[in-house]
Amino acid sequence: MHCRTRNIITLVTLCVLLHAGLHAQQVNVKATVDRTTILIGEPIRLNLEATVPTGTSFTWFKTDTIPHFEIVEAGNPDSSKDINLKTYRQQLIITSFDSGYWTIPAFVLRAGKQRFRTDTFAINVTYSPDDTTRNYHDIKEIIPVKKPGIPYWYWIAGAIALLIIALVIYFMVRKKPVVKPVQKPVSKLSPYEEAITSLEALRKEELPQKDQSKLYYTRLNDILRLYVWRKFGISSLEKTNEELIMQLRQTRLSANDYTLLAQALRMADFVKFAKYVPSVAEQEETWSTFKNSIARLEASVPPAQ
Repeated sequence: MHCRTRNIITLVTLCVLLHAGLHAQQVNVKATVDRTTILIGEPIRLNLEATVPTGTSFTWFKTDTIPHFEIVEAGNPDSSKDINLKTYRQQLIITSFDSGYWTIPAFVLRAGKQRFRTDTFAINVTYSPDDTTRNYHDIKEIIPVKKPGIPYWYWIAGAIALLIIALVIYFMVRKKPVVKPVQKPVSKLSPYEEAITSLEALRKEELPQKDQSKLYYTRLNDILRLYVWRKFGISSLEKTNEELIMQLRQTRLSANDYTLLAQALRMADFVKFAKYVPSVAEQEETWSTFKNSIARLEASVPPAQ
């Protein structure tokens, strides 16, 4: 009985060992390189491959560092499947900047408790080969180089630039001819007579009836400005109406007359700039206000002794 039991245990052990041996034999790892001699900095294609039974757990090769080599590019592992086997592949592009003979060590794949190693490779990293067919040249002394002169066209370009600058300065600073202002002929009439005559002539043109309110108020404004300038010497011709209203405070108009004239001047601005169109009656009333204001301004000045 004991002998039979011992035989069964021995048979089971042999089956397990045989299965493990067959399983291990199905794991295959391989590493290849496309060259074994490179110039410094040239790339090497390093291919890693592992074939394992389907469903077998394993740890992939550790490829983060390789002594004396730098990893330029590391591709992701890809796989292909057979009936009972699965093959994994990964390509690394590496190079070296250290001249000499260096070894790419074996990469280790772990499957269960077993380790599988790839082959190692000796790589010769060298410089560019010297051309022995060419003659060597001795080191020569430093040869002084004569400083080249300034090309003649530099002088021509400089002269033209100076001429252009001079012309620009001349035309900028030269004295412009003085244009004498055109003097308005002085009327032989007194300021008051000229103003009243102009007002009567304006009224006869009947501009309000012809829908020419803007021109009508502009002419009224000009007649008053000219009168104030001739009579009182106030520079009213280039002033705005608001500035003219402030200047008229210097005259001896009563408060009521001053207010009426200020309102008439503001009405003129409304018509000229705000495109306000007053009625014909309002325009005739404005004409009367200008005429009465000029008459009161004339009367406010004491006669000359």
